[in-house]
Amino acid sequence: MGNLKVTTTNLTDVKIIEPAVFGDHRGFFTESYSEQDFIEAGITHNFVQDNHSLSVEPGVIRGLHFQKGKDAQTKLIRVVSGAVLDVIVDIRKGSPTYGKWESYILSEYNHRQLLVPKGFAHGFVTLTPNVNFLYKCDNYYNAEADAGIAFDDQELNIDWPIDLTKTVLSEKDKNHPTLKEFESENDFVWGEI
Repeated sequence: MGNLKVTTTNLTDVKIIEPAVFGDHRGFFTESYSEQDFIEAGITHNFVQDNHSLSVEPGVIRGLHFQKGKDAQTKLIRVVSGAVLDVIVDIRKGSPTYGKWESYILSEYNHRQLLVPKGFAHGFVTLTPNVNFLYKCDNYYNAEADAGIAFDDQELNIDWPIDLTKTVLSEKDKNHPTLKEFESENDFVWGEI
């Protein structure tokens, strides 16, 4: 596990991963992903899809997104330019951290990656302009399984570090239900906890 520092978090099964970064006067080099190193660290997900988004201004919120049922995805997230506050919410009924959220700064400077297991809603807010946000998924995107919960769900009470009246949102993200509303309309159980 020499090239990775893996830290557990307060949310069950969520991990912060810090690969070794080698820098000098030219810049830096890092292996952002090595299957061998991840397996040695006990992270054995078979990632099958890479996604990349660009957000051009600060205050863009994307989320809180997830895929339902058998199409749920584990995500390995990183930021290659700019910085975000990344937010995840445990929405697995029966989990000891159900309904809890945490946030993490991911940036081009700290090189941190976040492992987000199936059964978590995920979103982020951009803290800088021109954020390039990349993530690996262990399942393919399925539009029919696409779902989300409201980023401003009052019961979750997520502490977004911006003026929420000035956020930049997609129409989809403006209209997600609260976690309770989503659960009352959907009857399924996430995989094993």
